[in-house]
Amino acid sequence: MGYSELIKNFDKIRDYMREFYVYGLKSREQYNKKSKRSYDDEKRRIESYLSEYMGFHQTADGKNVYISVDTRRMSHDPLYKAWKCASFTDGDITLFFIISDILSDPSELFTLSSIVEKIDNEYLCCFEEPKFFDSSTVRKKLKEYELVGIIKSEKHGKTLYYHRAENYNFNNTDLLNFFSEASPCGVIGSFLLDRFEENEDAFTFKHHYIAQTMDSQILYEVFDTIHKKQETEIITVSKSGEKIKQTVIPLRVFISVQSGRQYIMVYRRSKNRITSVRIDHIVKIRPLRTVYDHDELREKLDRMMPYIWGVSTQSRNSRKDTVEFTVCFKDNEQYIYERLLREKRCGTVERIDKNSARFYAEVYDANEMLTWIRSFICRITDISFSDKETEAQFRADLETMYRMYGVDK
Repeated sequence: MGYSELIKNFDKIRDYMREFYVYGLKSREQYNKKSKRSYDDEKRRIESYLSEYMGFHQTADGKNVYISVDTRRMSHDPLYKAWKCASFTDGDITLFFIISDILSDPSELFTLSSIVEKIDNEYLCCFEEPKFFDSSTVRKKLKEYELVGIIKSEKHGKTLYYHRAENYNFNNTDLLNFFSEASPCGVIGSFLLDRFEENEDAFTFKHHYIAQTMDSQILYEVFDTIHKKQETEIITVSKSGEKIKQTVIPLRVFISVQSGRQYIMVYRRSKNRITSVRIDHIVKIRPLRTVYDHDELREKLDRMMPYIWGVSTQSRNSRKDTVEFTVCFKDNEQYIYERLLREKRCGTVERIDKNSARFYAEVYDANEMLTWIRSFICRITDISFSDKETEAQFRADLETMYRMYGVDK
């Protein structure tokens, strides 16, 4: 583990981890975003807690370092280790454990002054150089713990009392195991699991998308701006390294079930459009102001969702695209029909007869569907697109495949 060297600026480590895990194609000499010394420092830091997953291959341009993880052989996301090296103050840790102990019995009530008195006289007085906390600091911590559901407060007359929340007991780790590996910001569940003794893992995952771990802080900030209904300034980075500043209103988070990739659906006032932004392209978020029409914009997105196949909200033409194709299958291949039903998203499936079915969808961008449609090649008997450019692309891909494999049409 890398606890001996804590991370203050997680954005920096996130950038390098993405290069090593997602890309893994650059040598030390080719990585020109920072100095060579910075590269060496961050590589050493990552190796301190991910050494068993790191490797390299030699090329003409130098040694390319990469992170390689076989998700079929693991039940816990190893990239969470980076977050567990994030820095925090001694006071944060000290107060958390002391307050948790004072409020360990949910039936006991304590005032702010009695909690401060206990901290000073029962928990810290035995140290040679105790760290004392003023009432304001303790009050802020109590408010923070109340917001996340650890404690509750109640008034008796004019006096405010605190006690531990009755439901703050985690004794079933299966929920946390699943949450930490499958949910957005799952690193929270991983931190909570560290409070328990090792337990038998209840889950394994056929498709385990772990790269989004590095975006947990950004995703948390996105959820926060959505909850507060704020217009937000975001800075994204392009493939060329150019940083782009945009002002948007975050509305919803979309997560791909095929790749695990995460997007924010946002409204851009400058273009009067709802579009998407990849979260792993965002390097910084700055909330601006609360907006008056956030609910209306979310309702607008809700009305659009029946026509969104992926995240695209605009076709080449002003009108929506239509896609229709027929699939045939044998008597013992009913799973093909079941797959159509399972994966149709916003489309519809009509059973024609025992061995064929027709799929139909009206979407903003039919081009997003091509990868999925190609997976039914050799079973499709007819197909049509209202967008003829997309149809031409689909048929050109087939021609290329025929030539590649020497297939006689």
